[in-house]
Amino acid sequence: MRISRRRLMRASCAVAIMQALSIPALAQTGEPLRIGVTGPFTGGSSPMGESMRNGILLAVEEINNIGGVNGRKIELVERDDKADNDVGAKIAEELTREKVVATVGIVNTGVGLASIDAYQKAKIPLMVAVSTGTVLTRKYAPPAAAENYIFRMAPTLDLEAKVLVADLKRKGMKSAAILADATAYGEAGLKAFQQQATLAGLDVVSEERFKIGDQDMSAQVRRAKTSGAQALVVWGIGPEMAAIARNRSEAGWKVPMLGSWTFSMRNFIDLSGKAGEGALMPQTFIQDFGSSSKNSFLLAYKRRFNTDRIPSPMSAAQGYDGMHLLFLALRQANSTEGPKIRAALEDLKSRYQGVITSYNKPFSKEDHDAITQNMLVMGMVSSGRVDYAYADDQKRGALLRLKSQ
Repeated sequence: MRISRRRLMRASCAVAIMQALSIPALAQTGEPLRIGVTGPFTGGSSPMGESMRNGILLAVEEINNIGGVNGRKIELVERDDKADNDVGAKIAEELTREKVVATVGIVNTGVGLASIDAYQKAKIPLMVAVSTGTVLTRKYAPPAAAENYIFRMAPTLDLEAKVLVADLKRKGMKSAAILADATAYGEAGLKAFQQQATLAGLDVVSEERFKIGDQDMSAQVRRAKTSGAQALVVWGIGPEMAAIARNRSEAGWKVPMLGSWTFSMRNFIDLSGKAGEGALMPQTFIQDFGSSSKNSFLLAYKRRFNTDRIPSPMSAAQGYDGMHLLFLALRQANSTEGPKIRAALEDLKSRYQGVITSYNKPFSKEDHDAITQNMLVMGMVSSGRVDYAYADDQKRGALLRLKSQ
């Protein structure tokens, strides 16, 4: 009994010392790191939002399985913005008030425009996983602001437009018609395509708009056809783009159909059917087994979510890579302070072999866009899936595509 008391006293003293000296620190370091995830998990944009969320979740599970960030597990705080600008703005305010250490997400450009001010003001890094609106990472870029807290894993609209125009010129086309949805995304896409077409000497002979939810654009398609355009360019999201593809087929208009990366959405492919065959679009990621990093990601996705039909493969891959880059920054910063995480992202010491590419210094103080033009390939809808449009792109897709300076 005497020995037991001594042991008990020693244990009690040890506990008292720990409580006095180290328990607050342990409690702090033991708490999970709360990271926001925001995107459209319902509605027409949900294939992108769900795929992005799954990619992020898969990355977080991998990170937590190896012990988390410097011993702290990651806890995701998910919010459905419904592709609604006002809802997105409220979520941004809510997540910054809750002091998440960072947020990964943003699918729709309008939602992004409504959200970025809150993150910038709170000095909380936002990793834009899907939205291509060029302005998102440029609004606070130097010299507009001393520090920029908005980063991106997706190609910009400018890059997409440049790749599309180059493909049209490759095909010997001299004119194109464009149909764009009446959102901030569609407006930005239309302007980007116009600018790149002008630089390349390509005539835009018809410009038409349509609203989200419209299911009959036959009038716009007829006017575009009447213009004599040699190609049809579409900027929007899956359901409306599918309707345009069907209208084009019904009109017997057999010119090439190209558009934004969203032609790769599963709801476009399923809803357009044969009318969508041959649609061309820029892609950072095509769901094939062309490299070991792709293989491991696709197999892990299939095991975790019990499907090999990713609704938006590009969204999933960008969400996954973005979360892993944020993890590296958190580990390097060894802090939950926004300025330190931002500085780590701008000067990542670790190289990361991702699904899309090998990331070596993907960001800098001046450049918060991880994707450059050499990382894009042309995809084509073929037999109900997206495949490489050109053999050369397929070869490049299996190679490391380092960031061009």
